Amino acid sequence: MANNIILVILVTSLATYLSRFLGVISSQKIKENSKIFRWFNCLAYSTLAALIARMLIFPSGLLSEVSYLIRIVIIIFSIVIFYSTDKNLVYPTIFSAIMLALFSSYL
Repeated sequence: MANNIILVILVTSLATYLSRFLGVISSQKIKENSKIFRWFNCLAYSTLAALIARMLIFPSGLLSEVSYLIRIVIIIFSIVIFYSTDKNLVYPTIFSAIMLALFSSYL
């Protein structure tokens, strides 16, 4: 069992760091205003929007026990915090985790 865990850690680490290494090598040739760069940017934002929509509409795990109203309110406040902190992702992430924990425990 321990050998399998070590093997899984090695394989996933190799996949993660190999893709990052290849990204660093190829980033020198990519211009920020190119069409492919804008396409990847749109793809990242659409993935984020889909994950937020899934969290709101089809939650899984413990999140499914929290009411829709609480999830909507927390998402709205998180978006407001995101834009008020110059698009910093740390503050709304911490805020939403704390608020979901508090609301799911006390309501």
